[in-house]
Amino acid sequence: MTTRILLADDHALVRRGLRQVIEKEPGLEVVAEASDGAEAVAKAEAEDVDLAILDIAMPRMTGLQAAEQLARRRPRTRVILLSMYDTDQYMLAAARIGAAGYLLKSMADEEIVDACHAVVRGQRFLYPTTVGARTRERLERLHRGEDADAEVLTPRELEVLKLVGEGHSSRAIADTLVISIKTVEHHRANIVEKLGVRDRVGLTRYAIRRGLVEP
Repeated sequence: MTTRILLADDHALVRRGLRQVIEKEPGLEVVAEASDGAEAVAKAEAEDVDLAILDIAMPRMTGLQAAEQLARRRPRTRVILLSMYDTDQYMLAAARIGAAGYLLKSMADEEIVDACHAVVRGQRFLYPTTVGARTRERLERLHRGEDADAEVLTPRELEVLKLVGEGHSSRAIADTLVISIKTVEHHRANIVEKLGVRDRVGLTRYAIRRGLVEP
């Protein structure tokens, strides 16, 4: 049975390279590509994919945000997240939203086929596998559904927070999300109230911790 795969990365060369590696393997087929998270969610639904491979750092909507939407809208679609950063925060964020795999982009050419087979079989694939004891404990708690640090912001508030963390003005955020400046300010006020953080530096730090913005 062929596994139908979506590839999402904002760099066409990365997508092309991964596609070539994946499609050499019998039983794996890339049926769709996307250059940002919002497009990835739409194409995953339209193409009825079994597996979505998402870059964490994409414009408009991150791979983490896209994975979270897919978990709600297409729970049977497995997700592998790709990251340039060997940091626990991204691995924990991936586990928090239910991703089955986490893979460093530097190792993707060598590991992506094994990762695809593992997650399709219902297994978790984490690279690097040598995480600290404290992180491994937190990962196990997350996979058991025990998250003491769950997300308090809505999906729209996370979108606004990502753009704030990237340094965009309220006008730019409004244009990007196709909403009014007043609505942007309303979301920002809600974010500030929920997080208890009032300046841009604090908001950016939270965005980085949640994997919305690259450090």
